[in-house]
Amino acid sequence: MSGAAGFIGSHWVDRLLAEGCSVVGVDKLITGSRANVRHLESHCRWRFVEADVNDSGFPGRAQGWGGFDGVLHLAPLASPKEYLAHPIETLETGSTATRHLLEIALRHEARFLLTSTSECYGDPLEHPQRESYWGHVNPVGPRSCYDESKRFAEAITMAFHRRYGLRTNIARIFNTYGPRVKMEDGRVVPALLSRARAGKPLTIFGDGRQTRSFCYVDDLIEGLNRLRLSEEREPVNLGNPHEITLLELAEEIQRLLGTKSPIEFQPLPENDPARRQPDISKAKRILA
Repeated sequence: MSGAAGFIGSHWVDRLLAEGCSVVGVDKLITGSRANVRHLESHCRWRFVEADVNDSGFPGRAQGWGGFDGVLHLAPLASPKEYLAHPIETLETGSTATRHLLEIALRHEARFLLTSTSECYGDPLEHPQRESYWGHVNPVGPRSCYDESKRFAEAITMAFHRRYGLRTNIARIFNTYGPRVKMEDGRVVPALLSRARAGKPLTIFGDGRQTRSFCYVDDLIEGLNRLRLSEEREPVNLGNPHEITLLELAEEIQRLLGTKSPIEFQPLPENDPARRQPDISKAKRILA
């Protein structure tokens, strides 16, 4: 698993080990943290490797790790703060690293699962977003390093499936929250919580009417785990279809924490999606 020390990756490692799997976790630790997997240090079926999956020597290095039944790619940077700070690395992780991991899966005749993103839909003109929607993405905007890296990753994953018959799965993940998410990573839930706990104003970009749909990490892991065992080869939305505005989110955090932190409005970032809500009817049908 690439990105194994990250927020979502570390939770999935826990789940796989609990089910009796053996896991080799790889992470460059740009956004991941050893603290997320420290509780596994003595686990007999867990091995952690600090490595860069973009490196040209990575596929050869992985040959010495034994055989694999599955290759799970969770490495791409998901935090806006981080992918804007590391745009080239983000693009490489969607392209070079994805190819490296696909080649490893092909060599071992293993399943391959890509964690993609709702950002493939860009600032969507369709609502809610179905997997059949091709998206509304600015390919040269500031967010394009993340959007286009994921779109390319999906394309090369499907190319390996069509050319070589590789057993692939693609999960388009919507906004996720829960334990181990970095409070300073720029995503809206940890950002608002950290500011509320510090007594600072709750920053909302734009007028707060833009929407998101937030999924708890345990529910996402359940979906990922079912998807990796499915026969669905094309993308599947995974997320919570309940849509709320960011202003409603900020007000709920005020209420739950009993904070007097005021809500502060700032200009909306370029290409920030106005609405985000998954249509999960496909997931309900094939993952039930």
